[in-house]
Amino acid sequence: MKNSVSKFAVLVVLLSLSMATMAHALAPGDTPPAINLPDQSGEQVDLNALRGKVVLVDFWASWCGPCKQEMPILEALHKKYEPQGLVIVGVNIDNQEKKMANFLKAHPVTFRQVRDKKLKVASRYKPPTMPTTFLIGRDGKLRMIHEGFNKKDAAKIEAEVKKALAE
Repeated sequence: MKNSVSKFAVLVVLLSLSMATMAHALAPGDTPPAINLPDQSGEQVDLNALRGKVVLVDFWASWCGPCKQEMPILEALHKKYEPQGLVIVGVNIDNQEKKMANFLKAHPVTFRQVRDKKLKVASRYKPPTMPTTFLIGRDGKLRMIHEGFNKKDAAKIEAEVKKALAE
């Protein structure tokens, strides 16, 4: 009986935490949390300073297969739409800097990258999978959340970027 009560108590706690997380999940229209981490050049990524631009925040990890497919797509978007006001920020969640560096050596990009080694940013955004993309409009409000990536997603993400840039 005691073992059943213990299992039930653990189940209740896990269910409560799950529901709390769902209740606080980001949604379109929300103001996204701060990033405030230095990028690869040492400059702080401050979303308030980027207001007026369209910002695509992409959470990724070196062990993530879809992230490898997504990086060249994001790089192409960066090159194509940066002149119109698109800023892309990659948020790496690897626990070892070397893993991030090796990934970026194999999949080079020119857009901003930050390393969230303590998962402080990830704990506020709560990306449900790797990669997860958050698109922020010029007004600083969240426009889209895209979970995962496959090649068919590229057109959808680009269409959302174009729409946000037009606003």
